[in-house]
Amino acid sequence: MIPAPGAGGESTKKKRRRRKPAHRSPQSNESSTTTNSTNAPQSKKKSAPKPYAKRVDEVSAGGLVIDTTGTLGLLIGRIDNKDASGTRLLWSLPKGHIEEGETPEEAAIREVSEETGITSSISKSLGVIDFWFMAGGKRIHKTVHHFLFSETGGTLAPQVSEVDEAAWFPLDQIVEKLAYPDEKKLIARSGELKI
Repeated sequence: MIPAPGAGGESTKKKRRRRKPAHRSPQSNESSTTTNSTNAPQSKKKSAPKPYAKRVDEVSAGGLVIDTTGTLGLLIGRIDNKDASGTRLLWSLPKGHIEEGETPEEAAIREVSEETGITSSISKSLGVIDFWFMAGGKRIHKTVHHFLFSETGGTLAPQVSEVDEAAWFPLDQIVEKLAYPDEKKLIARSGELKI
């Protein structure tokens, strides 16, 4: 009678357990929870893969208002959340979301008035820029229609819920004051800002 392999009597080689590569997930729950009799520590469980951030498309309109003298441009300032002192302002062009049924031009005029208190009329288009950013766990693709406006009236007053400050600056300082590269490029390539 011949003994069965591994039943004793013959010297048997121990099988080496093959380690699974770290980048592979376990094929079944059984294999990931099995431990050997020596109570060896279990391998760390992989966390569930992170879901993809949802893409959201947003369209806004706004631009640069030139005052009645033709020498000043209107910007809005918001406090920089990354500034520890809480005093640094990031200057940008006034703009906001296009609401249902609005044209970019109508939205731009409305948003400028809401954010700054200044009423205006559109002189010409400055162009469209688009960019991506993350907010609230979402990937936002934002498209902004920009226009050049001429001031028609109103009183300078920043919108309390949206803007920390609104101010007029000499036209030759606008590019330098703007905080965001896309807006800097847009105004710089617009050439002479006359209405």
